[in-house]
Amino acid sequence: MKVLDLRCAHDHRFEGWFASEDDAQSQISRDLVQCPVCGDHAVTRLPSAPRLNLSGAAERAPTPRAPAPQAQEAVPQAAQVLQSLYLKAVRQVLAQTEDVGPRFAEEARRMHYDEAPERGIRGTASPEEVQALAEEGIETFPLVVPDALKQTAH
Repeated sequence: MKVLDLRCAHDHRFEGWFASEDDAQSQISRDLVQCPVCGDHAVTRLPSAPRLNLSGAAERAPTPRAPAPQAQEAVPQAAQVLQSLYLKAVRQVLAQTEDVGPRFAEEARRMHYDEAPERGIRGTASPEEVQALAEEGIETFPLVVPDALKQTAH
């Protein structure tokens, strides 16, 4: 199993697990790999150091390296942390709400006017529907759900 560091065109970084190096290249070239955040298929592999199991090998002194600038490392790490937290929050919303699809505005109104039980819902609404809901005092907020989370995992 090969675990590779990947990046989409929008600079979202994530891991991909593949059976082999050839399998990874094949899937990436056929646009089968997509970013879990934005669904982009323009994915590239990031450089990574190989991990070798050298159990029993003699202990070697570490090769001296020039220190990496802290600011350059902190930005990608912070972005990865935020990305991870965002995906976790989206998964939680998906797990704890009912998908009412294009009936979102209708269901929101029914709940607002006590015609349906109050519960967490999600769905789709046009900008006009969202504006009409706001004028009726019904608050909504947009939630961008990455395509990868909309599908059942294989």
